[in-house]
Amino acid sequence: MKKEETNAFRQQWIEYVYGLQDRICKALEEEDGRAVFKQDNWERGADGKGGGGHSRVIEDGAVFEKAGVNVSVVYGHVTEKMKQVLPVNEGTWFACGISLVLHPENPFVPTTHANWRYFEAHDAAGNVTHRWFGGGADLTPYYLFEEDVVHFHTTLKNAIDPFGPDLYPKYKQQCDEYFSNKHRDNEMRGVGGVFYDYLYLNNEEEADRLLAFQKANGDAFLEAYLPIVKKRKHTSYAAENKKWQEIRRGRYVEFNLIHDRGTIFGLKTKGRTESILMSLPPTVRFVYNYEPEHGSLEDKLLEVCKHPREWA
Repeated sequence: MKKEETNAFRQQWIEYVYGLQDRICKALEEEDGRAVFKQDNWERGADGKGGGGHSRVIEDGAVFEKAGVNVSVVYGHVTEKMKQVLPVNEGTWFACGISLVLHPENPFVPTTHANWRYFEAHDAAGNVTHRWFGGGADLTPYYLFEEDVVHFHTTLKNAIDPFGPDLYPKYKQQCDEYFSNKHRDNEMRGVGGVFYDYLYLNNEEEADRLLAFQKANGDAFLEAYLPIVKKRKHTSYAAENKKWQEIRRGRYVEFNLIHDRGTIFGLKTKGRTESILMSLPPTVRFVYNYEPEHGSLEDKLLEVCKHPREWA
């Protein structure tokens, strides 16, 4: 592939993710009504790596206790540690993506996570050897409202279906398998969504199709999540509800620090620590061998995490 063609494709994606970051942050500020995103512009250092990005964070908002929407555009030389976690051998790499994690104040509003990314690998001469898209979105409620989960999954399915009726079931299952704490008997951290990786762009026709697919997923996010926030953000709650939220947030932390490939990749490649760990919630609770009362609302949520269901 010619370098100028690759650069033009890259630029399309870079412009899209920055535009998506603007749209999502504006919508979240309007929904919160009080907090405003702070933007932190950062750059990577020398030693064969470069690039940077924009990290945007809300803390102590009226709706969002902590929320981050980050864009990174980074590149560098393939290292030994990268070879261990990615299908790359030598040369250089380029990556650009948007990642977000939203932790609400109210325990009846679910946490959500999403990211959409593009990766290139190059040989020693700078020629592209392979490139791929990855991404997805998932929902982590603390209390189960089945209609909310159905809405979230159905919206993602509707965005994906035009690209093939077999894709949503496949990526939904991959999400269920990926976002689980395997050290806790495969207990999911939430109710899933969609997850996919290594969607290879082998020719220009495929590249155009996968770019459209990736944009459709990114564009569907606000429609999937914000109606749930609007419906639940004024629900009254007690200290016990907040305690349960923090216990489940502990499971979120366990997954991100033990299993999440993005977190591990970022830390192993000396990525920007503040941006990588932005995904962690502001307050968590670890209670020894905690089990909710059988038949309670908390138990109902836990059962769904232990036994994934079909939602759409």
